[in-house]
Amino acid sequence: MTACAIEKATVLRAGFTIASDGSYAACLTESGEGGWYPERWTLAGPEPYTVPLPGNQPEEPGTEVLPLPDGRVLIRRRVADRFDLALLYPTGPGTGELPLGSLESLEGQEVRLLPPVAGAAFALAHTEGATQVWLVCGSGGGNHSGGPQLLATVPGRCTGGVWLDRAGRMLALDRVAPDSGRTKAVAVDLRQGEMTPLLQIAEDSNDRVLLAEPDSGLLLLRSDAPGTDRLGWGVLGSRRPVRFPEALRMADTVLTPFAAQSGQILMPEGAAVALRAEGPDGAAPVVWRPGERTVTWLTAPEGWLAGTGLWSARGSLRLPYACERWPFGLSEYEAPAAAPVAAVTGAARAAVEGAAACGPDGDEPRPMSVLPLQQAPLDTARAR
Repeated sequence: MTACAIEKATVLRAGFTIASDGSYAACLTESGEGGWYPERWTLAGPEPYTVPLPGNQPEEPGTEVLPLPDGRVLIRRRVADRFDLALLYPTGPGTGELPLGSLESLEGQEVRLLPPVAGAAFALAHTEGATQVWLVCGSGGGNHSGGPQLLATVPGRCTGGVWLDRAGRMLALDRVAPDSGRTKAVAVDLRQGEMTPLLQIAEDSNDRVLLAEPDSGLLLLRSDAPGTDRLGWGVLGSRRPVRFPEALRMADTVLTPFAAQSGQILMPEGAAVALRAEGPDGAAPVVWRPGERTVTWLTAPEGWLAGTGLWSARGSLRLPYACERWPFGLSEYEAPAAAPVAAVTGAARAAVEGAAACGPDGDEPRPMSVLPLQQAPLDTARAR
């Protein structure tokens, strides 16, 4: 367990987000005077440490922050009827700020930052009858002189936001169909500005994508197709059945995936997934693999920033925490040993290869075949 000097009182943190490469994290931290300020965590070294990034005035609780791999932190503030965007960075004793422009949304609808990916940052904004996807800052954290760039407009109201590749091109959104009111996941090609169906298990079901792991093609989803709202899994671009494991069906407990193990090329069944289990006694982390019938419960570190964490390159799970004794730190857990599973073969192998989005240097993405999991059999009899 890694930590720093002892503090006298617990400091509250909110909106903890980890950069796409695991190098940094950012959150809002309570100032103790009724306000909040941005804080950056450095995670890549032998011990984590934090850098406060306070501005000229306290931040509002609804402010969003997002860390970039170059160490800067994107911040989204609500100012009257608009949302201002800026990059924050430490400058000796103070905080430097580079404005990136502003975005507007429908009255009552927020502009929301999408999860980190590569070296870019994106945002969702709502307009009349549609949802817009904006590029806020480009590769490497550079900003556009003309401000945010509109990449795609999707008819209907969209929520969520899960990256299907590592290059920031293919985005999964949960779209409410204007005609039926049902929620279906769609894939948006931000380079072409085009939308295609991604997930439709049954005609009258609500199907949402929660997490994607581009190396293996693993998709974690939530659907009410089995009759109740349940967690399931599938493989991007595959015609294999969507499964709803009994291991992920727990009474009085809500499971939410937050990190999937990378590097499991063509082996979605062996990819370890970390989930937050929220029950009557609080939140705890669990680890599950699609190829296994059980979950492994972990003991959360004191002050775990519940629902956050990352997998290291060697396959251990790292959970951030902040408590009265230790103001910040990372607790590391070795992943439970995986049971042998068969490799993906045939058509499923080709589909997963298509889901691996970028080449070795992250240049031009390989052709991606995003096939809808439409009408996939529920296969509950074989569900693990």
